[in-house]
Amino acid sequence: MQKLYKFNQEGKNMTSMKVVILCGGLGTRLREETEFKPKPLVDIGGMPILWHIMKIYSAYGFKDFILCLGYKGTMIKEFFLNYKKLKTDFTLNLKNESIVLHGNDADEEDWNITFADTGSETQTGGRVKKIEKYIDGDSFLLTYGDGVGDVDIQALVEHHKRVGRIGTITGVVHRDKYGNLEHKNDILTSFSEKPVSKDLINGGFMVFNKEIFNFLKGDVMLEKDPFRELIERSQLSVYKHYGFWRCMDTYKDYIDLNEMWRSGVVLWIIKKK
Repeated sequence: MQKLYKFNQEGKNMTSMKVVILCGGLGTRLREETEFKPKPLVDIGGMPILWHIMKIYSAYGFKDFILCLGYKGTMIKEFFLNYKKLKTDFTLNLKNESIVLHGNDADEEDWNITFADTGSETQTGGRVKKIEKYIDGDSFLLTYGDGVGDVDIQALVEHHKRVGRIGTITGVVHRDKYGNLEHKNDILTSFSEKPVSKDLINGGFMVFNKEIFNFLKGDVMLEKDPFRELIERSQLSVYKHYGFWRCMDTYKDYIDLNEMWRSGVVLWIIKKK
């Protein structure tokens, strides 16, 4: 019989769970945008994709974030340190350098953000291991800094509690890169442009109990040996998400997501609960 792990928040509200976001990758397949900035700061509609990801979690009440920084991580720090001035009008007195903000405080994000330097070339598992000291609960949320979707975070956490394993990954559907051609006797019979795959892929939006840190030995990729060991022990579950999901992996993804924003079809925006 496989061991089931109890989800114990010791009377705490579920939304007190920390949200860990991996922000340290190089983003080499998006070189047009990431040559001068880290991938999580690539814009969708004028705001970084990282901001959009954090908005998804905060819509469900999860507002305590840990950002695992790496490549050009100081730019992410600078963005949030100047967040209010970037988002609103302000008056600057050059003589005494005083600043008066003219925005509405009610519109400000009530986020608590820990900025953790996890190294410029550290693997994903190594980055997670380095923030262990900031996890004060029995479990935490984890995702990548380049994917958005209308994932129900509350339902994801409830699934994790119910299944009782060390980790839960959100499995998402995706469109194949190329269209499919069907033919008979060299005559085309059908054409399917970028069909939706029947298989699920790792869409991020994960939940882990603190036991995951026992599987992170050295600078490892989370998705390789740690995941394989969890699977061998039947300790990794999947939360199936059939709604919208998109990863900003290439320049075309960047163009598509911004076109969605311009057209008003923003499928990852979650209405506040």
